[in-house]
Amino acid sequence: KGELRMQSLTFDDAGMYQCIAENTHGIIYANAELKIVASPPTFELNPMKKKILAAKGGRVIIECKPKAAPKPKFSWSKGTELLVNGSRIRIWDDGSLEIINITKLDEGRYTCFAENNRGKANSTGVLEMTEATKITLAPLNVDVTVGENATMQCIASHDPTLDLTFIWSLNGFVIDFEKEHEHYERNVMV
Repeated sequence: KGELRMQSLTFDDAGMYQCIAENTHGIIYANAELKIVASPPTFELNPMKKKILAAKGGRVIIECKPKAAPKPKFSWSKGTELLVNGSRIRIWDDGSLEIINITKLDEGRYTCFAENNRGKANSTGVLEMTEATKITLAPLNVDVTVGENATMQCIASHDPTLDLTFIWSLNGFVIDFEKEHEHYERNVMV
């Protein structure tokens, strides 16, 4: 196939590589440079979010994406407690931490540790729980005669520290109230 495969690369493998293809009609060359990258983990370009919000009873994924070569090994702590995979907590291969069925006890300081053969680094963020958004009055089925008006209600409860936005859709397509103002009207009750 004309492939060159290398395994267990070292710095000695870095350099310019040339492929030569030849047949009875002639010869052609192509060049490529191979750079070997090696660096300790660093969070300078992509630090962990300082504040992470998660809904009560919900799920959160806290990303840990340091720059590192080779790929680092990851570990996590909450405060001084080292975290391990369990029924509610999972550390993904890419370093992300997933927590399901969030409770108030999950709030706190989370630290991601990344380590490879070049060094180690860590980054910390604070997880805060918010009350889950719930629909308290869902729209009901409505039968109307052609040409009449129809009104549908939707009421929700939410965490008072967060803003709430209602999005209406028809058959899976979001309704644009500005473009379709002649047909749809949004009434917001406070």
